[in-house]
Amino acid sequence: MTTPYPHLLAPLDLGFTTLRNRVLMGSMHTGLEDRSADFPKLAAYFAERAQGGVGLMVTGGFAPNIVGWLKPFAGRLSLPWHVRRHRHVTSAVHAHEGKICLQLLHAGRYAYHPLSVAPSKLKSAINPFTPRALSARAIDRQIGDFATAAKLAREAGYDGVEIMGSEGYLLNEFTTPRTNRRSDTWGGDATGRMRFAVDIVRRVREACGPDFILIYRLSLLDLVEGGNGWNDIVAQAKAVEAAGATLLNSGIGWHEARIPTIATSVPRAAFVGATAKLKPHVRIPLVASNRINMPDVAEAVLAAGHADMVSMARPLLADPQWVNKASANRAQAINTCIACNQACLDHVFENKRASCLVNPRACAETELNYTKAPALKSIAVVGAGPAGLACATVAAERGHRVTLFDGADDIGGQFNMAKRIPGKEEFYEPLRYFRHRIQETGVELRLNTWADADTLADFDHVVVATGVTPRPLDLPGFDHPKVLSYLDVLQGRVIPGNRVAIIGAGGIGFDVAEFLAQAGTSPTLDTTRWMAEWGVDATFNAPGALVSAQPEPAARQIWLLQRTPGKLGARLGKTTGWIHRATLKAKSVKMLGGVDYAGVDDDGLHLRVDGNEQTLAVDHVVVCAGQEPCRGLFDALQARRANVHLIGGAKLAAELDAKRAIDEGSRLAAAL
Repeated sequence: MTTPYPHLLAPLDLGFTTLRNRVLMGSMHTGLEDRSADFPKLAAYFAERAQGGVGLMVTGGFAPNIVGWLKPFAGRLSLPWHVRRHRHVTSAVHAHEGKICLQLLHAGRYAYHPLSVAPSKLKSAINPFTPRALSARAIDRQIGDFATAAKLAREAGYDGVEIMGSEGYLLNEFTTPRTNRRSDTWGGDATGRMRFAVDIVRRVREACGPDFILIYRLSLLDLVEGGNGWNDIVAQAKAVEAAGATLLNSGIGWHEARIPTIATSVPRAAFVGATAKLKPHVRIPLVASNRINMPDVAEAVLAAGHADMVSMARPLLADPQWVNKASANRAQAINTCIACNQACLDHVFENKRASCLVNPRACAETELNYTKAPALKSIAVVGAGPAGLACATVAAERGHRVTLFDGADDIGGQFNMAKRIPGKEEFYEPLRYFRHRIQETGVELRLNTWADADTLADFDHVVVATGVTPRPLDLPGFDHPKVLSYLDVLQGRVIPGNRVAIIGAGGIGFDVAEFLAQAGTSPTLDTTRWMAEWGVDATFNAPGALVSAQPEPAARQIWLLQRTPGKLGARLGKTTGWIHRATLKAKSVKMLGGVDYAGVDDDGLHLRVDGNEQTLAVDHVVVCAGQEPCRGLFDALQARRANVHLIGGAKLAAELDAKRAIDEGSRLAAAL
């Protein structure tokens, strides 16, 4: 069969072994690495992706010793009795002819415990613990621990290891002047600063032999003050190659960097230019990473010669069959990662198990399965938003006869609001995916249809997923022409004037503010503009690849307001909230908390802040004051029949929580 992705699906010969394609499943912590009892679940997670065709996988990070823990009792491989649990993983992967490397990650000053160590005694801004500076003798012990851990990984059946040298962890801390203030042979100039990393690679190669994959994750762009310049990065790459690395993987940005690197607002393949710039300087294969989520994007990177492989982590959370679908020319069937971070990174940073907004089965492969139903039923799902779409397609996949009703002329519900927000263009993808799934699973779709109790009388089960409606604002002048609902704005029914106040600073309020602030097309669709807005050096020469940010002017003057005092957007995503706040700050949006609203009239919005009355002379006031569930149909059905189920926003109108909606819909369908 011919394929539109010949470069992506081509084997890669590493000399002593061959990878079946150019897809590397990048390392991502799932929360299953830290307890021995969870290793069978971790094995199932990797096995499903090996069966899905991935060429090479990398585990979440395992520390080579206790001081390198990410947190107390986190994943570690340093003692012989740790080996047995890992054989669950390697055996499961090899059963599907996959290959897997274990990532060796020393947290350095990012370790969330008081035993942390670093090249110098410098605390990170994102960690309350101050690290202890390593002595020369302790440095040598750390190098030995990496070699020991790698040897144990080989005994456990891993095909190789990835040594984590980026993202601001210990090895990266040694390589940059930002965090390495040493004057001995482990610091000073670039040669001294890279010595620790190079010696680790050399010792690991000596310990594991020539027929063992050794990936080095090199920080190509630190994106922090005091980061490396380009010449130092090239020197590191050459030294690591000479020390015995098999592959070089691209690392982009430190965790404390104030530039987004993997969020949905980052353009696809935004940082591939850095990998392409390094390619002429090394002979070993290079891996490109960050925001590569669909086969056409990956193929373009490889076809242009910018890299030899592509790394994807979250896209394979979203769809473990990603590679097989690409191989079968079924890209339209891929459940695309939208880079929302809500169920993956946000969960991990909250000490929860990772999952995926668009795929609740991720990391729950042993618990949530869509097996054929023992008795087939006729099921009506009312509402084609995220919850209804998930429920309908999973139920139909299991063999049930499903009819999906919606009063609108298209599927998607609140996804149709999200896709209009600058930086959230990825939300078009789940709509494309669900359209395909409806056809593939045989769901009968009835749009422009308002289902009632009589319509639904003959179904065995009825699932009500009728979503939410904007909460009205109890405010004098609420019916004034200046007052708009967020639906008026996002659906284009009204174009607000040049001065706008937004009441409500939850997720919807921030979305509306970004929508109204953006003049013209979104920078997410133009990498050059996006880099200028965030202050990334497009030539990658500057130290840390940082230059002065040049944000584009806002389309209008905006006030974003909330009743509660304190920081606005406190309930936004843990790993993305700061991005939204920084975006609005760059657009000069005025953000005020602790606001009492007095009313709206021809003069504008009257309010009190800290007891002081003032009037915002605005053209429009956009209300984003939350939502209420639409459950009238559910209440009517409950009074007349059994087997009625309530999911999504109709059950709980908490912001626009697509993660919860899709999870509820999927789990209900799996149980029917």
